Amino acid sequence: MLGFFRRFAAVFCLALLPGMAGAEVTVFAASSLKTALDEVVTLWEGERVLVSYGGSSALARQILAGAPADVYISANVGWMDAVEEAGLVQEGTRRDLLGNDLVLVASEPGEVALSAEVLGARLKEGPLAMAMADAVPAGIYGKQALVSLGLWEAVAPQVAQAANVRAALALVALGEAPLGIVYASDAVAEARVHVAARFPQESHDPIIYPVAAVSDVEGAEALLDFLSGAQARAVFERNGFTGIAP
Repeated sequence: MLGFFRRFAAVFCLALLPGMAGAEVTVFAASSLKTALDEVVTLWEGERVLVSYGGSSALARQILAGAPADVYISANVGWMDAVEEAGLVQEGTRRDLLGNDLVLVASEPGEVALSAEVLGARLKEGPLAMAMADAVPAGIYGKQALVSLGLWEAVAPQVAQAANVRAALALVALGEAPLGIVYASDAVAEARVHVAARFPQESHDPIIYPVAAVSDVEGAEALLDFLSGAQARAVFERNGFTGIAP
């Protein structure tokens, strides 16, 4: 148990230090939000914010196990549903915050056709990087898209599953995988990868990032309002996310 909490504490990163002495809001956020959310919290003028990034599934399980989160931002509706069904979402605070698109990225520039023949040829150079296909939202969406396009069986033996979408992105950025499936926002965040193809939106479930307060700590609901506001939305959209209509 002690080892778990040491590992848990290690994933926290201090995002901001303004506001009232001693007051803070702890945010558990999907790893795909890191670049944009780091920028957003620097604009927040309220309580101090601590952000822990990880796969939405891992963060949800930590919250269900009693981890001290105040706000949860998931990249998947299902994991937020699990937290809400456990009675851990503060009433009236849940909302859909952002959307995203799914893309195929490559370590080299150029378009890649979403066909078994073309992907098979490219994957002779190395694996297809993606987040865990049965647990992490980006991996779930990626598998859905590949199944929908009739490609999953052809590429599955070459899939390298990573703990979260940013880890999959890193495999492509470092040249350890020629191709990867990530969010459009991840491709914006990493200059060493190139968008090779975009998956049709109808090939996977809608990518929605719900957010909610999971404690009644002071400042949590005000932070939710800020994250949903125009100033934060401009940052998110500049980083490749799509807006959700109010």
